[in-house]
Amino acid sequence: MNFLSELRAKTGVTQQALAKLAGTSQPTIAQYESGAKSPSLNTMKKIASSLGLDIIFSFTPHLTREDLRSLAYHRAITEKLKNDPKSVRKIARKNLKKMRMNNPGAKHLFDRWQTWLGLPNDELIALILHPDEIQRDMRQVTPFAGILTPKERVNILSKFRKEYRE
Repeated sequence: MNFLSELRAKTGVTQQALAKLAGTSQPTIAQYESGAKSPSLNTMKKIASSLGLDIIFSFTPHLTREDLRSLAYHRAITEKLKNDPKSVRKIARKNLKKMRMNNPGAKHLFDRWQTWLGLPNDELIALILHPDEIQRDMRQVTPFAGILTPKERVNILSKFRKEYRE
């Protein structure tokens, strides 16, 4: 899913409705979503504005190989979070409690995780997968240990290695 289809999903509009709001055609929106065509910055501003949104840019360092690998694991974790939020959050809270006891110097990070675990699922998932530096750091102290089975972790790592030619 790309940013435009995610935006549509969050706002609950169809391609046809978005096209009408933004003054373009449904096939053009479909091309943007499939990657066959790239919208200009002005077009993205127009699309965002038609949905009552602003575009905010930020510049962050490139994701390192370690960041990308961590993100791959966390994508799988968020799938489990979508399918069984109660169980996944229970494990994360239990892990977080242990982490606090073993690492009192990282209290500020664990406090942030505690806050995040209280958010609705879609907001928590967005934070877990966000590429900003703060979220990258948070993934390094993840409370989601034990969510993925060893086999799932091996499969993710194997796929990652093939994709990034380790």
